[in-house]
Amino acid sequence: MSASKEIERLKDTRMKLEEESRTLTEEQMNLEERVIILEEKIAIEEHRNRNKEARKAISQLELKIKELEQKLEKTSKAPEAPEPTPEIKPEVTEVESEQATPEITEQMTEEETEEAVTVAPLEEPMIAEPEEYSENLKKQHDKKKRKFF
Repeated sequence: MSASKEIERLKDTRMKLEEESRTLTEEQMNLEERVIILEEKIAIEEHRNRNKEARKAISQLELKIKELEQKLEKTSKAPEAPEPTPEIKPEVTEVESEQATPEITEQMTEEETEEAVTVAPLEEPMIAEPEEYSENLKKQHDKKKRKFF
């Protein structure tokens, strides 16, 4: 073989390899783009599924809210049965205690006497005279001063 034929054959081989390299690069780029597209489609489907589940949960909650509101309306519209009231014993007032005779008080049982309240009038007025009040106030004030020194 001559050198020129050998060079030409090598150049042809080189061109074929370069062409194959370009096609392989293009094919790789196309496949990478397809991978990206498929990844995006998968992400979109995942978001759709999550949104679908969220909508389903929301609709279930709304349904539960409606049921509870209806139940509340039914219970509020239904006539309420009067609650049984505990037996309340009448309280003894000041007038009644003054009118009570020893015979009536002797008839009371021990339980009733424990629960009974007697009211007696005050013998001394609770409000002090203005002079006494001011003297007491001064004494208290002086006591407070002494505590700090």
